[in-house]
Amino acid sequence: QVQLVESGGGLVQPGGSLRLSCAASGFTFSGGYGWVRQAPGKGLEWVSSIYNDGSNTNYADSVKGRFTISRDNAKKTLYLQMNSLKSEDTAVYYCKNGAYWGQGTQVTVSS
Repeated sequence: QVQLVESGGGLVQPGGSLRLSCAASGFTFSGGYGWVRQAPGKGLEWVSSIYNDGSNTNYADSVKGRFTISRDNAKKTLYLQMNSLKSEDTAVYYCKNGAYWGQGTQVTVSS
């Protein structure tokens, strides 16, 4: 059974940090992976992508310089390190691989 399971979300103050994880199971951990978020009342927003060996990464302008995507192929896990968080980063964060999506993890940035 193909599964992507996110974790690491929570409540953090502005300027704080969180690291999201996405554990994959049921299929080969290869190819490109990405993070997508959905803020309350808004549509889906692509955040970041990473390709097979991790050397090629891309970021939305809104998170560039603050977020870092990475992967551990041995652990079949994708990460998103989020620093200098802002209230506008509040959203449900999803990891995805092609047609496969995780269930999402809530990130709330608030004082």
